[in-house]
Amino acid sequence: MNKEIVLNRLTIIEGHLKGVKKMVEQEAYCMDVIHQIHAIQSALNKVSTMILNDHLNTCVISAVRGENPDDRERVLKEISELFETVSKP
Repeated sequence: MNKEIVLNRLTIIEGHLKGVKKMVEQEAYCMDVIHQIHAIQSALNKVSTMILNDHLNTCVISAVRGENPDDRERVLKEISELFETVSKP
């Protein structure tokens, strides 16, 4: 994971979130606020995907290739729990 890229994206998201807060304070049109919130959610999803890809390509691969069965079981359980969490409505 490129830490600088992730931090930069999070800083941008933080700015957008502050903008949404200001929109609410100024009683902006509800649909405009909702569109901005959706954009923030999409941006957060992209950051989450970046971090997950890095985790899969580093931590998970190391654990699966490693000799410690507890590590393998742990990372596989983490992935299973993540999929269970994100697939909930």
